[in-house]
This record gives sequence, structure tokens and C-alpha cells, in this order.
Amino acid sequence: MKNFLLFVIISTVIVSCNSRTGHLTGTLGRKAYHPDIPVGMAYVPAGSYQMGENDGDVPFLHQARPKTASVQAFYMDQTEISNNEYRQFVYWVRDSIAREKIYLNENDRTSGIKNDDWTDDDAKAWINYQDMYFDEVDAEYVEYDPAERFENREIFSLNWDKKIYYDDPDLVPLLADMYYPEGERYYNRKEINTNKLIYKYYWIDLAEASQRGRIDITLNNSSNLQDLNTDGHRVLNTPKDMFTQEPQGQDEDMGYINKKGQNNAIRGHSSRKRFIIDEQINVYPDTLCWIRDFTYAFNEPMTNMYFWHPAYDNYPVVGVTWMQAKAFSVWRTQLLNNWLVSGGDLFVNNFRLPTETEWERAARGNLESSQYPWGGPYIRNEAGCFLGNFKPMRGRYFEDGGMQTVKVYSYNPNNWGLYCMAGNVAEWCETAYDESMYEFSHDLNTDYQYDAKDWDPPSMKRKVIRGGSWKDIGYYLRNSTRTYEYQDTAKSYIGYRNVMTHLGRGGKNFTKEGGEEIRSDIQLR
Repeated sequence: MKNFLLFVIISTVIVSCNSRTGHLTGTLGRKAYHPDIPVGMAYVPAGSYQMGENDGDVPFLHQARPKTASVQAFYMDQTEISNNEYRQFVYWVRDSIAREKIYLNENDRTSGIKNDDWTDDDAKAWINYQDMYFDEVDAEYVEYDPAERFENREIFSLNWDKKIYYDDPDLVPLLADMYYPEGERYYNRKEINTNKLIYKYYWIDLAEASQRGRIDITLNNSSNLQDLNTDGHRVLNTPKDMFTQEPQGQDEDMGYINKKGQNNAIRGHSSRKRFIIDEQINVYPDTLCWIRDFTYAFNEPMTNMYFWHPAYDNYPVVGVTWMQAKAFSVWRTQLLNNWLVSGGDLFVNNFRLPTETEWERAARGNLESSQYPWGGPYIRNEAGCFLGNFKPMRGRYFEDGGMQTVKVYSYNPNNWGLYCMAGNVAEWCETAYDESMYEFSHDLNTDYQYDAKDWDPPSMKRKVIRGGSWKDIGYYLRNSTRTYEYQDTAKSYIGYRNVMTHLGRGGKNFTKEGGEEIRSDIQLR
């Protein structure tokens, strides 16, 4: 596996990244920030539509029966996440571990961080970095012992404004264990060991937090315990978790019992730790998927070059599992929110994978009963040109203009301004796959989620993928076609894009919310 780029690591802290804007701009940068819509995203207003098959269930799968669904407003990436954008994530992870290593090593008193235009504050920070720190209380410099760096973590914070030069001779020994040892190098190239590209993060299990358990009355200090109804309504009788040994569903009595025995309790969980799910994951994509996915085919050049070479910067990232896509979404959320908070703004909704219902709403482009994102019913335009990147004419791959993947902004966008919603790469959705999901799911923000455990059967690890890919036939490009892949697999034909729930009413023009549009949409009496 060829890794020209220096990637890596383990981040112990989530902070703003090298883009210094808080937005996903890729390693090469992108257009300026729009004040209302996140960079590179399109607005999809709230609305209802008929999801599922609307032109007959051709293969008689009976898994996408017509269903009316209402979806709140959201933003969606105009394109699939590109190699260049995913590299921003990998660079952040790489630079995090490098800075941590420099910070923790007691011999890091030499530069490696260069800037010719330092201010007085920069000079003070550099003194802090070298030998001492400035005590704001006593207004004096205090000597610093490198052996105590763990205790002085706040003083020696990671400085993302100073660039690290990985070829600096003073830094090379500090970062030596990030690279493959000599016996594992190809053609004597010094490359980052991709097995160390570990990203540590956490997410909040709000579904578990929302579950109300029962209160253990023996934990209540009230003198009126005997007046409580002990018929089981408020008595803890749920099993303990096999790992944490904490009672599952236990609530804390946050109320007051009066003399009559009445309780005005607001029930709340005694600890939120159980809902904070720690994770760590390797962030480097599986570049070998190009070879693994196709037997008796020559795809070594794609394995060697596709992810890291600039020629493929604007091509969709592939070889990313559902779990990696989720980790990317957490990182991207913190990237933006930390930047907003640092500027005195409020944080916004999380970036995440789209639900299946959101994805289909976005793909249809506000066209009722449309078979494809461009409408339909045909997959060619009037000139006879194909409108997406797929496998046409029994395997004449290049007839649509792309042999494998193409650039993420290829072909015309749909009515919402979204590119390649059909073809190019299939896209991960948040939704867990179940053939009968349309039957039992709610009609408001329709979704079905299941957090599969390692010991669950494979059928419980299926996640919905939508849109079809460069290697799929035209049937999979249809708006209503749904299929799946396992959450821990990486394929050369699956990518993803993010969504973010809109804050507000979510009308057709959210800039007029509460004003002109409300008066025109709702008859006030």
C-alpha cells in the first residue's frame, strides 16, 4: 500500500484544524464561507413526499412500498466527500499526533516551527515553549521542567497556527516511531505507518439517554420512604450492564416528597457517563479495496494512486467504512463548532450521515414521482448522452464518460443543486437496513437505527446505501432503489456525503422565516 503523504495518528483532544476557518475546505482550500449555509452544502427545505417505488416494483422485492414521509429542513453536501476533503481529516489526525509527540518529548527545545513574521506574543509563546512559562499572577517567567509536561498541559497547548516541517532535522528523531521501520519499507521510502492512524473520539447516545428507568427508593434520603408506593412503579428491577456493572435505566429522584407522601420528582439519570460512548478508529481508507473487490481484474494503479495523488483530488473518497464516515462527521462537527465558539458564536447542529428518508428527499429534487434525480423516465438526455456514471450497455463502462469514478461535480446537478446523486459512488446512509422498514417506521422524519454490537449477526450490521455506483446497472440509480452493505466493510464503489439539520422552521426560503414567507404560507386568522 503506497502512502506518499504523511498521515497518522492518535488525537486525544478535539480542536480546530489547520484550515483555521472551521469549515471543510480540503487541503487545497475552497470558496469563502456563506453566512447561512455551511460551505459546500445545499439547502433542502422541509416538506412531504411519496417515498418508495412509484413505477412498479420491477424485481418484486417488496421492500420499498410507497409511503408518505415528512422531512424537516436540512443541508446536504453538494458533492460526495472528495479525496481532498477526506485528506483534511487525515492531515488533522496526523498533525495532532505529531504535535503531541513534540509536546511530550523532553528534548524538543529546538525549532521545527518556523515563522519569519513573529509578533511579541509569538516570541513570548516561543519562550514558553522552550524553557519557561509566563505566570500571569506574579507577572514573571517561571522555569519549566520538561519532565513535568503532563502536569503543565494547559500551558503547553497545541499550537495550530505554527506549521510543522516534517523534514526538519530537529523533529525527525521525535517523530521516528510514526514511520514504518526499515524492514517494512517499499523501495526504501520513508512513509507513515498507516496502522497508527488512530482517531479517538466520542459520541452521545441520546436514544439510550431518553429511556426512562425506575428509581431505586433505597437511594432516597427522605424520611417519608414508607409513604412511597412500592408496587414496582418506582422500584429498580432492571438488569445491570455486563461491562459497566451499572444499573441500566436507573433514574435519580430529583424531586421532593411532602408530608402527605406526594412527590414532585423530575426524573433524571444519576450519571451521564453511560451515554458518552468512547471510540477509536483507524482513519486511513482501505486503498486495497480496488484489488479486493474485483477478481481477475487489473486495478493495482488505482490502489497505488487513487487516494493520495493530486490527480484524484476531486474524485470521491472510497474505501471508507460506515464507521469511518461516522467518525469523520464527529470531527467535522467539532471543527466547525469550536471555530464558531472561539468567535463568540453559538454552536450549530451536528454533521452526520443522512437518513434514508433525507437522502431520497434530496435525490428527488422536489420532483414528484421522479424515477431519477434529473426526473426521468430516461437515463439519457435528448442528445443521447448518459446523465450519470454507471455501468451502461452490458459493461461498456466508458460510454457515460467515466471508466471508474469521475469528479464529484460531474454531470448536471438536480433541482436542489446536488451533484451525482445517481451513479459515481453509492452513498452510506445513517439508517440500518431492514426489508420491512417502510411498514413499521413513523411517517415523520422516517428512520430506523440500530447500533450493532460486535457479537451481533451480520444481518444486524447492514446499513443502507443509496444512489448506485460506477459499477452498477441503471436500476440502482433510481431514487427508490434501496440496498445495503455491512458497516465494517470498505468498498471501491461506496462513498458518502454529510447533512446538517437546519435550525428553524425550514421553509422554501429560510432567510424570510418569521416574516414574508410565513404570511404567504400560513393563513393567519
